[in-house]
Amino acid sequence: MTDPTELLHQIFGFSGFRPGQEEIVLAVLAGRNTLAIMPTGGGKSLCFQLPALCRDGVTVVISPLIALMRDQVRALRAAGVEAGALTSANTEAETEEVFSTGLVCCDVSAAIDAGRLKLLYMAPERLASGSAVQLLRRANCNLIAVDEAHCVSQWGHDFRPDYLRIGELRRSLRVPLAAFTATADEETRAEIVARLFDGEPPETFLRGFDRPNIHLAFAAKDKPREQILRFAAARRGQSGIVYCAARARTEVLAQALREAGHSACHYHGAMDPDDRRQVEIRFQQEDGLIVVATIAFGMGIDKPDIRWVAHADLPKSIEAYYQEIGRAGRDGAPAETLTLFGPDDIRLRRAQIDEGLAPADRKAADHARLNALLGLAEAIGCRRQVLLGYFGETAQPCGNCDLCERPADLFDATEAVRKALSAILRTGEWFGAGHLIDILTGNATTKVREKGHDALPTFAVGRELSKAAWGAVFRQMMGRDLIRPDGERHGALRMTDSARPILRGEASITLRRDSLTNAAPRATVKALVSEEDAPLLSALKAKRRALAEAAGVPAYVVFPDRTLIEMAERKPATLDQMAGITGVGAKKLESYGAAFLSVITGATETLHPARMRLAGRAAGDLFDRLAETQLQLLRGEDGTGKYLICTHSTLRQIAERRPSTLGELSAIQGMGDQKTERFGPAFLQVLGAD
Repeated sequence: MTDPTELLHQIFGFSGFRPGQEEIVLAVLAGRNTLAIMPTGGGKSLCFQLPALCRDGVTVVISPLIALMRDQVRALRAAGVEAGALTSANTEAETEEVFSTGLVCCDVSAAIDAGRLKLLYMAPERLASGSAVQLLRRANCNLIAVDEAHCVSQWGHDFRPDYLRIGELRRSLRVPLAAFTATADEETRAEIVARLFDGEPPETFLRGFDRPNIHLAFAAKDKPREQILRFAAARRGQSGIVYCAARARTEVLAQALREAGHSACHYHGAMDPDDRRQVEIRFQQEDGLIVVATIAFGMGIDKPDIRWVAHADLPKSIEAYYQEIGRAGRDGAPAETLTLFGPDDIRLRRAQIDEGLAPADRKAADHARLNALLGLAEAIGCRRQVLLGYFGETAQPCGNCDLCERPADLFDATEAVRKALSAILRTGEWFGAGHLIDILTGNATTKVREKGHDALPTFAVGRELSKAAWGAVFRQMMGRDLIRPDGERHGALRMTDSARPILRGEASITLRRDSLTNAAPRATVKALVSEEDAPLLSALKAKRRALAEAAGVPAYVVFPDRTLIEMAERKPATLDQMAGITGVGAKKLESYGAAFLSVITGATETLHPARMRLAGRAAGDLFDRLAETQLQLLRGEDGTGKYLICTHSTLRQIAERRPSTLGELSAIQGMGDQKTERFGPAFLQVLGAD
């Protein structure tokens, strides 16, 4: 079995594992059933890709994301790994190609028998075919990896019915299963264990949910289009996603961004499939493109250098929110988010739950999930503490959210909330916030007078707060689930049981004193590199774009931003130094190393392929010293002997195997007695001096 650490560097170009990866890789490699919950961008894919390369046979990867599967297959092939994908979108020719790529024979059976295919990505709907099990048996499938495992949860926000077939597939093939997800609360984890592992607890790794590189920010809606435009303007030229709740809004906002000088397009489920695919391709290949989309966009986009995500409307739940913002900064570089919300968002999300077909207990759970998100939106302290607390983690104030940077202005809102609740109850819970605010501020509108509400004891009792301030109070009361819009009463506000202790004077409440200036985005944006290195980073990106366009692949398949940033900062001067850059594996060094080195140094270094394989390794330095020693002895010590030379391949084997005796040296292919006699003592001296 191949050493995973060696392949980690050789294939993927990483000098070491990220925190939490190695234990998971070793568990999967040992054939143990595994469940890993890791944050988006935490390196989940490597945890099943690396074991697949170390094991015999094929690893099948079940994923619901067609675009993501295609991207990962492209990236693996670029790194020199045999991989393919079978999805509902495959033509017969594409299906055949899965088993013939890189093989001499294009026959499916011959391709499987050749044993070169290492990873086969498969859409879950493929499992409905009776031939799936037979196909995987023929391919010698020895491991099932399940990506986005939370899709097995029947009450989750991403439920896929075909995921329920995976447990049966595991039993049929009798192979271990490794399940991965970034968003799974305790209830969802229990469903995963029950449906994928037949209730037998797998080895479970909970590797934390924190994404410390992502800046968190929320703002109350105040001319939301202008808020989004300001946020995008401060990040001009960076790739971003804007999520909207309505399809029509994506088109309007994308047009507004284009009119403001941004490269932007829209994306939603009602578009022609070819048009949607074109947007996906543009987003993958173009630097600085903004996509304004419904939640239909992004799940299948394996783009590591998305620099920001904005929500023009409140997401459905805290899980959905975290998954969507998690698409930013997957390369580990700084990324930013902004989520806008208002009373209309809360009414919409409550109505969607109440009008759904789920049973009462499920609706209650969905309201609780929405409450968690609203608690994050209306937080009065560090947002990351609130967010991680939902997933069962504790944290110190992060210093990388809007409330850490600018603490909220708080006030004791107990009396204000009691006045608002009194107004709701005295009007029979039949009116919305606008009418109630008129009553509280003493605004005797026609409607107030017609209803006789100007005679209520609560009329004009809230003049100490402005109309805008009362709007903030009502919004925060909705966010705390003290009041809810009633769909059967056209959105009228009604009191919940959790508000009764406040109304009776048994509990107090603290709220934020909203200011419209709080809706402004950060004026400064963290730079990816220093001002001195910025021109080189731009030149490296230009070279990447040219190479990607020539190959017809997304730019990050060549190298992600993280790798280019490290190149710009460290400025490698040789291919050996280039091999030490994160993300530069052996195949990519061979394909792109010289091109990027020429951008950095202005000169091109060439290495023999045998030497190239040792780039960045200690054996590379040994190879160079062996070659130099050989040059001195080509015609013997006195310069009159027969001309003898070892091939580059032979020198590479000596450098890698490091023989310690003349007998071991002679046994290496390409040496023999004559060359051992000529070069042996000097070679052993070089090897011994290392």
